[in-house]
Amino acid sequence: MKNSVILVVVILLTACQYDNSKNDILNSEEDRKTLRYLKEVEWPKAYREQDTVLLDRILGEDFQMIDADGNWSDKKFEIDWLKKNAIAHDSVFYEIKRLDFPANGTAIISGTGHITNDSVKTIYQSSNVLVKRNGVWKAVSSHVSGVRALE
Repeated sequence: MKNSVILVVVILLTACQYDNSKNDILNSEEDRKTLRYLKEVEWPKAYREQDTVLLDRILGEDFQMIDADGNWSDKKFEIDWLKKNAIAHDSVFYEIKRLDFPANGTAIISGTGHITNDSVKTIYQSSNVLVKRNGVWKAVSSHVSGVRALE
């Protein structure tokens, strides 16, 4: 029995060391900074500047989105849409309200987007699931709801 316990402890320690050596420890301050920058700076920039190369880097190949009207789209659709549609907002920023690391190399980012266009302010709610693959965070799912103009 004692040898079995020691064997289990050795296996667990080895597994932990393996994860650490891959540098995929989640919920680190570095991951938080990276994800905040991705969501607050890079993602809005991609749409604002019609930067399809940047959007391609952010979205995983398996990306799926549900928009505020309940329509589904994928990475190809989003990139094609961005090529054809210039965004002319006066300002856009995203306020992160939740940043969690549930398990298995995933992160959830949820919050409120703020858009100003000709003094009309609009907000929306969104949630995003990202997966860390080979050390790089990729968005795999987004959901947008509650789009409304503020008075």
